[in-house]
Amino acid sequence: MLSHYQMKEIPYLRILGRTNGSLEPVTLFWTASGIELNVKATEIWVKIRSDYDVFEPWVDVIVDGVLSQRLMVNKGEQEICLFRNMERDKVRNVKLLRDTPAFPTDEKTLLQLLEVETDGEFLPLETPKLRLEVIGDSITSGEGGSGAGEEMTWNSFCFNAVDNYAYMAAKELGAVYNCISQSGWGVFCSWEGNEQQAIPLYYEQVCGLLNGERNKQLGAMEKWDFQKFQPDVIVVNLGTNDSSGTKNMDRVGKAVEDFLRKLRVCNPESYILWCYGMLGAEILPTLEKAVGNYKRKTGDERVEFVKLPDTLEGEFGSRQHPGHRSHERTAKILVEKILEKLTLLFTP
Repeated sequence: MLSHYQMKEIPYLRILGRTNGSLEPVTLFWTASGIELNVKATEIWVKIRSDYDVFEPWVDVIVDGVLSQRLMVNKGEQEICLFRNMERDKVRNVKLLRDTPAFPTDEKTLLQLLEVETDGEFLPLETPKLRLEVIGDSITSGEGGSGAGEEMTWNSFCFNAVDNYAYMAAKELGAVYNCISQSGWGVFCSWEGNEQQAIPLYYEQVCGLLNGERNKQLGAMEKWDFQKFQPDVIVVNLGTNDSSGTKNMDRVGKAVEDFLRKLRVCNPESYILWCYGMLGAEILPTLEKAVGNYKRKTGDERVEFVKLPDTLEGEFGSRQHPGHRSHERTAKILVEKILEKLTLLFTP
């Protein structure tokens, strides 16, 4: 017999990613936002509400660390089966993640989790070993992670939150992570030179880069409460779009320094890794110099620049973006770097 649970009624429920704080329902704004729970059951369903004008949301179902489903979500309310006909006596870890990024150009974009239906019981979750925050652009949003190598169409399908360096690294580290990323955006400007399409401008909001009255009413433009999630490590992977959007490297460098100051105010104890290089290294000297300048001016030694491996021939996914092998190599470097710094992370 299946029982219905409102999201607020589920014990041990873990919310993943920045949300507006409400469980009635849980609204998912960002890539890789979602829910995690442990359940002992033969089947479990989640009721979802979706809306969009152009860009439909996709979701990932992950059972015991393995992607079992990747689904396009239709408009309206519907139930998604996470699993069924399973042996009852085993506790299974289940995650439901938003696979697609926020869509500022689609004011109707909406993805909400309403309730869970199961014949089993919920059990406690393991405490994460680490808390990560990953900030980036299309690479971090998983653009190119789905679709054939020659496919160049920009749509919801091309994104993939799981075949992605951030997810891979978090899984290897036993970490939970918040993802803040947007395709085409940079630290100073977009790939087209739009200075309003820069992640730092919206970093202190829940998801302020969205548009429309409904998103406003849902709290997307509200200030984010940083006490809800203080990361042990922040990974910033920005600069790729700035390299094509502007020739003014002085302004890019200043934007890097300013953003590092903002990150430090919001996250006093985090170790910050500024990463760059998966799609070329045109402005690497600018970024590395800016990180060095920030450290010299502030005395903040919990910041480091990390050169990422370039995507090689044969490693591209769709839209000439990094594919699986490229993300895998990047995740390996980040895991090694973070493990190397673990003693620093918890030093008083």
